[in-house]
This record gives sequence, C-alpha cells and structure tokens, in this order.
Amino acid sequence: MSFSASLYAADTAVGESLYAPCITCHGADGAGVAAMNAPALAGQDGDYLKRQLHHFKSGVRGNDPRDLFGKQMQGMAALLADETAVTNVVAYIGSLPAATTSAVTGHDQRNGEVQYNAACGACHGPGGKGNPSMNAPRLAGLDAAYLRRQYQNFAEGIRGSHEDDRLGRQMQMMATMLSTEKDLDDVIGYLLSQ
Repeated sequence: MSFSASLYAADTAVGESLYAPCITCHGADGAGVAAMNAPALAGQDGDYLKRQLHHFKSGVRGNDPRDLFGKQMQGMAALLADETAVTNVVAYIGSLPAATTSAVTGHDQRNGEVQYNAACGACHGPGGKGNPSMNAPRLAGLDAAYLRRQYQNFAEGIRGSHEDDRLGRQMQMMATMLSTEKDLDDVIGYLLSQ
C-alpha cells in the first residue's frame, strides 16, 4: 500500500495528540517557529514528511555532529513509536492549512526568480510549491534562516552525506548551483514572496 493510500486509514485525532510535543518548535498551526529554528510543516507533502521522520528515527538525518538541530529532531522523532504513529501525525499535519511567510525586501526579485528556475524549479516546482513526483519538498512557506541553513548544510555535507540518503546526495550536488551569496539571498527572497 502506498503512503498516500494509507492516509485514508489514518486517525487525525490520534495524530493531533501525537503532534502535541511538536507545538513548541513547529507551532500549533504547523507554521514553524523561526526563533526555535524549526521549519513550517503545514503544507508540506506527506510522503516527504514521512520520509524525513524515518530519516531522523534511523539516524540518516542528523547524523553529522555539526547538525545540532537534526540531533534534536532525532530525539523527537523517536517519540513516534511505530509506523501507525508516523502515519497519524503526518495525516494531522496534512489537515492544517499551508504555512505562508512574509515577503522580504532588499533582494532582486527578478534575479531570484531566474536563479530559482534555473537551479531549483525543475525539482521543487513552480514557485517552490514542491513536486512530489520528484520527491522534492515545498520550499515556499519556509522561513529565510531555515532555507539558508539547509542549503548550506547540503553544500557543506552536513546534510545528505549518509549512504542511505540518496535524495540528500542529489541535493548536495545541487547546493553548488548558486554561485554567489547574493544569488542565494535573491532566491530566498523570491521563495518568501510565493
């Protein structure tokens, strides 16, 4: 049974109770809490969320000693006892309205759009809305600091280096595509406007 099909059998009420420990960092609405360095979850593809929870639980993600937030998330993911718990919490998150962010100023919107479409859009979809067929998560709705940190984590091998993280290794290669900090700033500004 595919994950999407298993969502029909998920219990969102149970998922809501399982989500309670997540509220401090990810917010009651799943929009993330930037001050806690926690990304938005609401609006993210369920298969992606499930894969990341499994990566945290198994040590595929957060295995680099420099990834302090990933290490914290490993402990939190361990609270989900089994596959049913993961499915239920992901179903609950899927019931929340997609997170949005506030646009930033001081970036070149046109350059951000051009750089995004050249380097990121084929996988992450138009406007950073995600592309489940490419296993690429939604980027729109994530805060600037999180986007920057994850891009740098991939570029520095902090994320995506585990041998069982095939998709992460692909992203490591892509994290070299933006040649300047200005381009990264512009792409992030573009994503925040979506």
